Amino acid sequence: QLQLVESGGGLVQPGGSLRLSCTGSGFSLENYNIGWFRQAPGKEREGVSCITHSDGGRTNYADSVKGRFTISRDNAKDTVYLQMNSLKPEDTAVYYCAAGGWGLREEYAYWGQGTQVTVSS
Repeated sequence: QLQLVESGGGLVQPGGSLRLSCTGSGFSLENYNIGWFRQAPGKEREGVSCITHSDGGRTNYADSVKGRFTISRDNAKDTVYLQMNSLKPEDTAVYYCAAGGWGLREEYAYWGQGTQVTVSS
């Protein structure tokens, strides 16, 4: 089936950094807009960031991560990244990447299974 695979999650101390990766299973991400979402226990899933598939694509960020997170893509590796710096405990969540939509709303056709990010001392 067509789905996305996230990797790079783990345990990190507050102020630390992680880089999440998103790849396609059975298809290329080259022609897809990609979004990153996250869901903390007991909370709704929220949009984090997104990037278009076009060259020099547009990006967007949730206010809660603006200035700390950076979304990017490497077409040669067919991978989309989410670089997360200055991590806070509030960033703890399962992070998902999604394809086939645009924006920070859940209007995407394909989703990954998620990767856990835990920010704790």
